[in-house]
Amino acid sequence: MFLSVFDLFKIGIGPSSSHTMGPMTAARRFLDEIAGDDWPRPAGAKVERIAVSLHGSLAYTGIGHGTDRAVILGLAGETPVTVDPDLADGVIGKIKAEGRIFPPGHPSYRFDPSADLVLDKKTPLPGHANGMAFYAYDSDDRLLLKRIYYSIGGGFVVSEEELQRMKTRAAAPAGPKVPYPFRNAVEMLDMARRSGLSIAEMKRVNEEIHMPREELDAGLDRIWDAMRSCIERGLSQDGIMPGGLKVRRRARMLHDKLQEQWSQNRPNPLLANDWLSIYAMAVNEENAAGGRVVTAPTNGAAGTLPAVLRYWLHFHPEADQPSIRDFLLTAAAVGGIIKTNASISGAEVGCQGEVGSASAMAAAGLCAVMGGSPEQVENAAEIALEHHLGMTCDPVGGLVQVPCIERNALGAVKAVTAASLAIKGDGTHFVPLDAAIETMRQTGMDMNERYKETSLGGLAVNVVEC
Repeated sequence: MFLSVFDLFKIGIGPSSSHTMGPMTAARRFLDEIAGDDWPRPAGAKVERIAVSLHGSLAYTGIGHGTDRAVILGLAGETPVTVDPDLADGVIGKIKAEGRIFPPGHPSYRFDPSADLVLDKKTPLPGHANGMAFYAYDSDDRLLLKRIYYSIGGGFVVSEEELQRMKTRAAAPAGPKVPYPFRNAVEMLDMARRSGLSIAEMKRVNEEIHMPREELDAGLDRIWDAMRSCIERGLSQDGIMPGGLKVRRRARMLHDKLQEQWSQNRPNPLLANDWLSIYAMAVNEENAAGGRVVTAPTNGAAGTLPAVLRYWLHFHPEADQPSIRDFLLTAAAVGGIIKTNASISGAEVGCQGEVGSASAMAAAGLCAVMGGSPEQVENAAEIALEHHLGMTCDPVGGLVQVPCIERNALGAVKAVTAASLAIKGDGTHFVPLDAAIETMRQTGMDMNERYKETSLGGLAVNVVEC
């Protein structure tokens, strides 16, 4: 299946792509199904009430991740791209007060979040850790339609049938065939050698099968604009982040201190690392507050790649708009390989699949724009991913704050280090990227469920106990 750059980089709201953006999209899909004619509806039956149950990781950390809010907003007709974070509380408050939803193009439906939105921690759904079931009832509370969806990371949502086809690799290719259909790093490097093209150039050719060059470039610029705006907004905000942990925003304060040092020309051997960390923290503080971010490849890992790209623009005078596009295209090529062969879902493989993948994508993108060959780019991605293997997903209080915000900063630092190491070599290295990706998949399958976004182990329990 072809994964576009816009599949990996989606604009939406925080704090979680799998717990916020995915469920919101699933709610919209259910509304579309209700309105359609592709389900057996008894003669004269009309949908009067809607109910939802959240399962697995969505149930365990749904409140902290804002899954309940996302479902309500989705049933109200909102989408991750168009929802206004500043108006969300008002929309949710109205629905809770009236016990009804009024999605555009639909009649109103009864929906009382206190009764009709259930976090079911006892009944996991078999397909994926992020499962949810939607129900439609008539006026006699007779079940008319039930649909199960899975939020599989990065804002991707699939039905039961779609997930089964994915697992059996029986899904038909999406859209026309592409000239460079690499599914893994070995194929990617082989195609690069035979074509004489860079990874970004091959990815561009593939994308342009689906859209004109002008549209592709405009979309890439829009992604970076959203990332840059998120950094700038994060650097301008302060105060306590929502959720109850009383974690204070730090990016603005640290930024002000760094600006002061910068203006005084004081020597600072850690200057680049400091800027990287602050940029990443700014994004993930925005994400934790429910602001607008870009999945890169997930919301929980949304700060790593923008921080590295902003570092490129800050410290490298040769950086320009075309290099930003090449960075994103290269990163998306690597992200697509990881998603195809392993996972980018913290609920499926732990945080190695989120920040680990983000760091690998960022390392690849940076190495490419620094002039790295395809072999060096693959090496950079492998170094970054290898040194995130085994990383658990254990958010304290079920919130995307601790350790997530600082973890993105360290992922950015690792990405830059990996790119620097790789570009100083010739691309020859011991561990192939494909081996690191397969190791991540196997490690994720072996990882105890307590360490996969359930907040039942790791820091999530030990910090509270302390």
